Amino acid sequence: MMTKENQLQIAESLKAHFGDDILSTETPFDFLTITVKKEKIKDVVQFLYNDESLQFRFLTDICAVHFPDASEKFQVVYHLHNLVNNYRLRLKVNMNGEHPELETLTTIFPGANWMERETFDFYGIHFKGHPNLKRILNVDDMLIHPLRKEFPLEDQVRLDKNDAQFGR
Repeated sequence: MMTKENQLQIAESLKAHFGDDILSTETPFDFLTITVKKEKIKDVVQFLYNDESLQFRFLTDICAVHFPDASEKFQVVYHLHNLVNNYRLRLKVNMNGEHPELETLTTIFPGANWMERETFDFYGIHFKGHPNLKRILNVDDMLIHPLRKEFPLEDQVRLDKNDAQFGR
């Protein structure tokens, strides 16, 4: 488990190397979480991978979140793991736009391929330089990205439901 001193060391190392490109550092539930400028995410991940004292060489997950009412509507979250010391790290990137875009991490972590495709499929996040960015779980001709909160959860024209039964 990562101690507070380890968390501080990692945060200071990133801040020393990337300066203002590190937007924030926090530890919710004792989990080191660092928000990075979107233009620098690949450089930060490459640094975490290459640095012999950090050794974050396993990509656990990539996911996204849609905040339709926020100033930055999309957030991509990366979970990295240092298997040698059993340290986990969360990196966040915030962005806007109808077609948000980030650099692919497939050149660092080949396993990012499917994770980035899933994130694209459900949220419409484009990963620049991805070798095969296409839908992975939904049908190819789907016109929407279904986990964006701009789409209704139910068919609004249904007449066969009683909202009072659902507490509405």
